[in-house]
Amino acid sequence: MTERYSALALARHAATGAPWPRVWRKAEPKPTYDVIVIGGGGHGLATAYYLAANHGVTKVAVIERGYIGSGNVGRNTTLVRSNYQMDGNTQFFEYSLKLWEGLSHALNYNVMLSQRGQIVLAHGPSQLDVLSRKGNIMRLNGIDAELLDRADIMRLLPYLDYSAGTRFPIHGGLLQRRAGTARHDAVAWGYARAADRLGVDIVEHCEVTGFISVGNRITGVRTSRGDIHAERTAISVAGHSSHIAAMAGLRLPIESHLLQAFVTEPIKPFVDHVISFGAELFYISQSDKGGLVFGGHIDGFNSYTQRGQFPKIQAVAECAVALIPSMSRLRLLRHWAGIQDMTPDGSPFIGRTPRDNLYFNGGWCYQGFKATPATGWCFAHTIARGEEHALVRHLALDRFERGNGHDEYGLGQWTYRQ
Repeated sequence: MTERYSALALARHAATGAPWPRVWRKAEPKPTYDVIVIGGGGHGLATAYYLAANHGVTKVAVIERGYIGSGNVGRNTTLVRSNYQMDGNTQFFEYSLKLWEGLSHALNYNVMLSQRGQIVLAHGPSQLDVLSRKGNIMRLNGIDAELLDRADIMRLLPYLDYSAGTRFPIHGGLLQRRAGTARHDAVAWGYARAADRLGVDIVEHCEVTGFISVGNRITGVRTSRGDIHAERTAISVAGHSSHIAAMAGLRLPIESHLLQAFVTEPIKPFVDHVISFGAELFYISQSDKGGLVFGGHIDGFNSYTQRGQFPKIQAVAECAVALIPSMSRLRLLRHWAGIQDMTPDGSPFIGRTPRDNLYFNGGWCYQGFKATPATGWCFAHTIARGEEHALVRHLALDRFERGNGHDEYGLGQWTYRQ
């Protein structure tokens, strides 16, 4: 039965001072599981949930070094969309968006999906041509897309700078109305609660320190809370993928970079869409609290600090004020950084590894949060059945060895910087 709380019930609870019940159990690790999922972020929790919900695999442990929500799932800017143009990615992210649209109902937990629409701006005629091509690809795949001219943009976004001397002249854009945002914390909590109720153990504050193996077969993990054995083990640790994989003898073509994000003081609503453009891979939306949430490109050096650097703060702030001059009067409330696993072609790896019974999901670059439902769905399928789901076969770990890179990032750079 759905749990509902009235204002009177909340007031009564506050008056009694009784502690709120836990949303999921504080599980102690068992000696043996069918599946261990390393990483309690959005992808790991979604994988565990779909293993139980779709495949009946409930003897599952999610091993998290910190607490649920302490990693990238709580350090992103919550955008969800499916405006991709490479075959394979187009279908995958559209499937993810469809799962987003039913996620609150599936989890019986409000993930606060807000399909406010995303507009990608074009700064010149060539960019508008490229966005037209992307829109046509989307529509051929049954995905909503609308090409907007300058007048359309001025009507929808009257607060942008349209002056003759603006730094980023606006020639039009591409609108996906079904895109938007979701509440990142709610997504983590919703998946955690739903997985827990299906019997999954969520083990927090448990750091993986190594793997247990017999020959080429991975049979479990060594942790700060003892050895845990399993038939199958899955790595899903955004930001530290290469470190964990190295413990299993895998050397991955992944670099880790900072991606900074920012939020202003709260103001009255006026940014009704998600807006992005490619000069700095800039994006902006307005949160339910009223703060303007925005960000740009990764910092250009490897780091695991989760601390931003001033040159990127300056570059992103300049983009924000150039696009929306009224933002110059706002105070910056806070900023933070997440750790991005960056691959050579900007696309992730998901599937089996050269080690028997070891599965890997990582290297999501800029795309991790929006891919959460579909990644969990497809990764759970791969683990349960021992073969990659059809939607992620193009993202196999050996694709560079086969000369089959999937350069969505490179295509995106060409799109935005021409």
